[in-house]
Amino acid sequence: MYLVRRGAGALPSVQLDSRQPSSTEVPMRRIGLAVVLALSLILKPLASEAQQTAMPVIGYLSQRSPTDSASIVAAFRQGLQEEGYVEGKNVAIESRFAEGQIDRVPALASDLVRRGVNVFVATGGTGSVVKAKPVIPRTIPIVFAMGGDPVKLGVVASFAHPGDNITGVCFLLTELAAKEVELLHELVPKAALIGFLGNPSDPNYESDVKGAQAAADALGHKLVIVTASTAGEIDPAFAVFAQRKITALFVNADPLYNVNSPKIVALATRHAMRTVTSWEGFAADGGLISYGTSINEANRQLGVYTGRVLKGTRPGDLPVVQSTKFQLVINLKTAKALGIIIPQTLLLRADLIIE
Repeated sequence: MYLVRRGAGALPSVQLDSRQPSSTEVPMRRIGLAVVLALSLILKPLASEAQQTAMPVIGYLSQRSPTDSASIVAAFRQGLQEEGYVEGKNVAIESRFAEGQIDRVPALASDLVRRGVNVFVATGGTGSVVKAKPVIPRTIPIVFAMGGDPVKLGVVASFAHPGDNITGVCFLLTELAAKEVELLHELVPKAALIGFLGNPSDPNYESDVKGAQAAADALGHKLVIVTASTAGEIDPAFAVFAQRKITALFVNADPLYNVNSPKIVALATRHAMRTVTSWEGFAADGGLISYGTSINEANRQLGVYTGRVLKGTRPGDLPVVQSTKFQLVINLKTAKALGIIIPQTLLLRADLIIE
């Protein structure tokens, strides 16, 4: 220790500690530094690895219910697996279902955005993408499967060049309304009236009405249009058809009707109505005839596209896929219950007959 004493004119005293570290302090300091260095070397690659292996999250939104979505969800997972993605292994899926209520779609979509999803998937009805797209930031890729025309509805710019953050699969159910009326004409050629059950809340409603009306006019039938926008309006709608003595009925493809398929089948059978629709699974549920493209195949392709986007492909570089395979399914058990004979011309064209 050094001491400068204060005297006349002397500077203030300053003390300097020249004490040397003890024999135990030096090893402890060295050990502490070694521990810090070791931890930094261990934690840095772990943090980097965690960032690289964090599971991407798919936000899956369907306008349908979980129950009636089982087959299309399975098809979607199959498509994902074809691209190397398995839920719970290297990808997570956050699912939301609107239960056939199109007005719930925007809120469910916003909820998935807040969840921080990497890719947004819209399926189970045209409204899933039409109503969700406005609330999805352009930074989140969107992949859709829909039955309407995505160009006419303003979802994409074109089939070949859909847009910066969006692409998908289109199975054009709306183009089939006229075909369904033609099928009813073959079933009941002398029917003066053909019923049309539709949901005006659906984005495809107006184009479907236009197509069905044109076909009915050309074939000499009058189209009786009745709407149902909620499950509670389905029974009253069938009461109107029964009152008008409708024997031939076209049920438009809509998620609300998918969710309520058992009720619609029961009402059509009770009132002895020959009923056709374009949604897959209607005949399998006990309906008379379904004719349309394979929704399951469209959702498998939806999974494939989602997997490619997860790998880094820009959605705008993936053209919108259009389904080209159509399937006619006839339920002969239902025909017998209704006491009708299916024309041989229809039976010969059927892809599947349920007996």
